Amino acid sequence: MTAGTPLDRIDDDDYPAYTMGRAAEMLGTTPAFLRALGEARLITPLRSEGGHRRYSRYQLRIAARARELVDQGTGIEAACRIIILEDQLEEAQRINEELRRGGVGSGHKADA
Repeated sequence: MTAGTPLDRIDDDDYPAYTMGRAAEMLGTTPAFLRALGEARLITPLRSEGGHRRYSRYQLRIAARARELVDQGTGIEAACRIIILEDQLEEAQRINEELRRGGVGSGHKADA
């Protein structure tokens, strides 16, 4: 396989491979639910040349988490906020772990 072929994107979580209809089918939801997630700015699908929404696997995982929260009775706006906060927490924990491993910013000063 040569570099730059469409097959290079098969494992790319950010490649917008799924149409709105297919994404809704995979999630067991409706296109309206996906549009609502876009309106809440939780996910922003890319657009095909024809203007159709396309979703990546990463976006589908986020949408699946939103659906899980909504199915549990959480309002869609609150579900989106929860997911954003979860993502921010995960990122902060990742940064903290990197700092711990690297010793950067540990707050300890060398003895004089």
